[in-house]
Amino acid sequence: MGLRWALLLLLTLPLGRARNVLLLVADDGGFESGVYNNSAINTPNLDALAGRSLVFRNAFTSVSSCSPSRASILTGLPQHQNGMYGLHQDVHHFNSFDKVQSLSLLLSQAHIRTGIIGKKHVGPETVYPFDFAYTEENSSVLQVGRNITRIKRLVRKFLQSQDERPFFLYVAFHDPHRCGHSQPQYGAFCEKFGNGESGMGWIPDWKPQTYSPEHVQLPYFVPDTPAARADLAAQYTTIGRMDQGIGLVLEELRNAGLHNNTLVIYTSDNGIPFPSGRTNLYWSGTAEPLLVSSPEHPERWGQVSQAYASLLDLTPTILDWFAIPYPSYSIFGTKTVQLTGKSLLPALVSEQPWVTAFSSQSHHEVTMYYPMRAIQHQQFRLIHNLNFRMPFPIDQDFYVSPTFQDLLSRTRARQPTHWNKTLHQYYYRDRWELFDRSSDPTESRNLVSDPQYAEVLELLKAHLLKWQWDTNDPWVCAPDGVLEEKLSPQCQPLYNEL
Repeated sequence: MGLRWALLLLLTLPLGRARNVLLLVADDGGFESGVYNNSAINTPNLDALAGRSLVFRNAFTSVSSCSPSRASILTGLPQHQNGMYGLHQDVHHFNSFDKVQSLSLLLSQAHIRTGIIGKKHVGPETVYPFDFAYTEENSSVLQVGRNITRIKRLVRKFLQSQDERPFFLYVAFHDPHRCGHSQPQYGAFCEKFGNGESGMGWIPDWKPQTYSPEHVQLPYFVPDTPAARADLAAQYTTIGRMDQGIGLVLEELRNAGLHNNTLVIYTSDNGIPFPSGRTNLYWSGTAEPLLVSSPEHPERWGQVSQAYASLLDLTPTILDWFAIPYPSYSIFGTKTVQLTGKSLLPALVSEQPWVTAFSSQSHHEVTMYYPMRAIQHQQFRLIHNLNFRMPFPIDQDFYVSPTFQDLLSRTRARQPTHWNKTLHQYYYRDRWELFDRSSDPTESRNLVSDPQYAEVLELLKAHLLKWQWDTNDPWVCAPDGVLEEKLSPQCQPLYNEL
C-alpha cells in the first residue's frame, strides 16, 4: 500500500526534481497557535504553514517524554520496542537497541542526505547517524535550539552545501521547553534568552513578544492561578520565538528554490510541561499539533482532518514519500520487526477512517519508573497504570516550576488550588482508567466500574494487548504476570494480589 501511494505521488513531480523532507519539531509544544484556535497568542508563521498544510485535529505522541518520543519519531517503533525507555542525557543514559534501523540510517543507506539542527537527545550515534549535525552533542543547545538566527544560518549552510541527492532535514527546536532547572537566569522558559537585555544576549532576527498573564488561554488541565498564568505567558514568548524561527527556516527553503518539492511536517514531541501534561498518557499529555504540507496536494491545503494520527506514523510517511521499503530484520531473536504505524500520505488525497492511536511509557528521568500503556479509540481512552500502587512521579524541571511550587504551597496550606483535581488524585491512580471524551472531555470520570462500558472496556483491553504483543513489549504480562517465552501460555501468573 505504501509503495503504491509513493509511486502515484511521484507521477506528479516534474522530471528530474528530487523530493525532500523538512521535519520541524517543537520541544514540549502544544496547541498554543492560531491554527489550533488559540486567539491569545500571535503565531503568524505557523498559521501560514497551516494554510499550506493538512491540519490534523487528532494527532498523538506515542510517549509523553522527550528522548523516548524523539526515538519513536525517528524509528517508527514505540519506546518499549526501540529501547529508549527514558531520557538519553547524563545520569539517565537510556539508548535505543544497537540493531534498531532508524529513519536517518535507512535514508542514508538509500543515498538521501540527512541533516539535524537543534536538540537530538537520542543515541547511540550508530543508530542515529546524520550527515550534517549541529546539536547539543557538538554545540550549545541554546544556540542551535533557541537562537533562531543561528538556526537560520545553519539551515542556509545545509541547503547551500546540498548535492544532487534528495535530503531529509530535521530541525528540532528547544523552544518552548522549560529551563528553570538548567538555566534559571533566563527565566522559567528561557523567555529572556537573546532578548537584548543586559546579560541575556541578543538574537538579531527575534522580535520578542510579551503577554499578559490575564490574557493567556488556559487549558482545562492547568490551575487557574497567577503563578500558572505567568508561566503560560512566559511559554507564549518562547513559542513566539520558535514561530519566528519557523518563518526563517521556511524562507531559506523558498530562497533555495526547494519549497515546491519538499514535504514539510510540523509537530511536537509530547505534552506541555504542566500538571497532567508531559509524562502523562492522558489526552493532555499525548495530544499534539500536526501539520503536513505537501507541495503536490494544494487541494488539501488549509483543510482539517479528523483522522487519528500518531507520531509513530512519521517514519512510515517519510519512507513512503521517498518510496523506500522498510527492511526485514530482527532486534532480538528471530522475530521480524514490524512497523505498526502507517503512512499519512493517503490522507493528503482524501479523508481516512483512522480512529485508533496507541501510547507506551516506562520512564522519563531514570528515577521515574511508572510504566503505562494506553489506547485512544474513537472517543474512548483506556490507560493501564502498571505501577499504580506507587505515587505518580514528578520530574525535576517541572518540580521547580512556579506552577507546581504554587500547587504544593496551596495544598500544604489547604488553600484552593483552582485545579480540576487534587494532588492526591494526581499521585494515586487506579490500575485501569477509562474515559469517554464525548461526554467527559476533561477525562475526569473513570468508567472502568460502570457496567454500561463493560463491553467497551474489554474491547479496548484486547486491542491494547494485541498491540503490545505485536510490538514485542517486555511489559506485556505485567504487573500480575511474568513473561516466559518458552512456556505456554507465555504470561505466567505471579499470584501477587494485583
